[in-house]
Order: sequence, then structure tokens, then C-alpha cells
Amino acid sequence: MLSDNALSADNQQAAKEEISNEYLSGFTDGEGCFYVGFSKRIDLPLRWQVITEFHVSQNPGGKNVLEALQQRLGCGYLKPNHAQSLKDKTWVLIVKDRKELKEKLVPFFEKYPLHTSKRDDFFVFVMVLDLIDQGKHLTKDGFKEVVELVFSTKRITNKRYSKELLLS
Repeated sequence: MLSDNALSADNQQAAKEEISNEYLSGFTDGEGCFYVGFSKRIDLPLRWQVITEFHVSQNPGGKNVLEALQQRLGCGYLKPNHAQSLKDKTWVLIVKDRKELKEKLVPFFEKYPLHTSKRDDFFVFVMVLDLIDQGKHLTKDGFKEVVELVFSTKRITNKRYSKELLLS
């Protein structure tokens, strides 16, 4: 007997399996963010911490896409995007762990490439991860290289810190 419930566990699992890796890459092209940011840290020699994270968000009706991407990547966690908001009910998949970023996320998007200007953000993200892996972000020249890379993309964002402040 067939279930009348289109949202049954079996149907949800089938929906996840039907989402192709190419679709997940394209979805990330539209909704994802390869984030490299900076945080003031007076306890560090250069007074700055380099932050690397991957985010992709979706409305509750598309949460299954985020779940499928999380499953394919084999890492990250899902949470409400703005848990305290009464209006924003979106969900976000976040990957912060640098080892997972390097070993799981990067290979996925190298195999299933992005096709928009987000591809440039991804390349910068990968180069910054490589510099961090080499410990170069802890040197003045390496940190400058990270800052130059981050500010090299054409995407206009509301960056919290200016390039001049970071390099001063």
C-alpha cells in the first residue's frame, strides 16, 4: 500500500538521493559563501586571527538540500540561521573545521566546480587555507598575502575591517 504522506521518511530519503552533486555545487553557487575574515586578537603576535568558514543557507522548505550537501561532504552542522529572529526561519550549513575544509569541502568543489563569480571566492579560500596550513598567516609577509588575496575579489561586501587597518 502506498503512503498518502509525501513527507514520509522513505520519501525524504529518496529526495536526498535524487539531488546530484552537480546540483549541490550549483546551489552553492547561488546560496553559499566561502568566508575569510579577520578578528582582533591581542593575544596573537600580529594581533589578528584569520577565520575561514563555509556557509550555505536555505528556507525551511529546502532544508533537505542542506542535509544532502552535509551528507555528501561528510562534515559541518546545520542550525537556524538567526535563531533569535521571529521572522527569519532560514537554516544554514556551516563548516569551520580547517581539516574538514581542506580534506572534504575543497575536494568536493574541485570535482564539482562552481560556475559563477563565486568560483573566484573559492580559489581565494583555497589559497588562504594553503597559507594557513603552511603557517604563513603567522608571519607579517604571509598575513599581508592573506589580506591581499581577500581584498582581490571583485565582490563588494561590508567588510568589518579595511585593508589599510589590517595591514597597519
